[in-house]
Amino acid sequence: MTVLDAGELKELLALGSATAYEASGLPCALPPVFRPAWAGARCVGTALPVAAAPGDNLPLHWALEAARPGDVLVVDAGGSEHGYWGEVLAVSALARGVAGLVIDGGVRDTDRLREIGFPAFSTSVAILGTGKSWPGRVGSPVHLRGHRVARGDLVVADADGIAVLPAAEARRVLDASRARAAKEDQYMAELRAGALTLDLYGFRELGQPEDQS
Repeated sequence: MTVLDAGELKELLALGSATAYEASGLPCALPPVFRPAWAGARCVGTALPVAAAPGDNLPLHWALEAARPGDVLVVDAGGSEHGYWGEVLAVSALARGVAGLVIDGGVRDTDRLREIGFPAFSTSVAILGTGKSWPGRVGSPVHLRGHRVARGDLVVADADGIAVLPAAEARRVLDASRARAAKEDQYMAELRAGALTLDLYGFRELGQPEDQS
């Protein structure tokens, strides 16, 4: 379970995935192929890793039994373009307090997911059906496109992307994100006053472009 309380999690989500990633200094960003299933989807919570076979969503049903309130299901389905998740599972997930879904695979019923407010992030939207043959693995670490995700890792997902932070780094990253946001607020004020990024960020010393006029 994360060391951050509900208010701190909400604050980190408001700061955003990009700020959390940059402030962390860690290679914690999932590839941009993971996208929100509907505009405005965002979530934060502790990872519950799930491994599923191509075209088989039985492990996701088992995952809902294992999930705790505030969990984000993080599913390695090998990028299979099947509709692993839709309205039925989302309704059950909401009732159990699941905070969201990240899946290397497909989801469906995206309009209904938006209407009921269930945040889902996937590598595809697909209507191809799934079987129920392999119960998979629930709780053991998974690898999503080379990124290891373990039980209890902190997931921050929004329109910009997804950051997955080791649980032990959660508080440090929150503090660093706050500091980064405060510094950016100061920069924004100076930019509105006419300052240049070249000066604020010290880019002049990196060299000038050739004159192409």
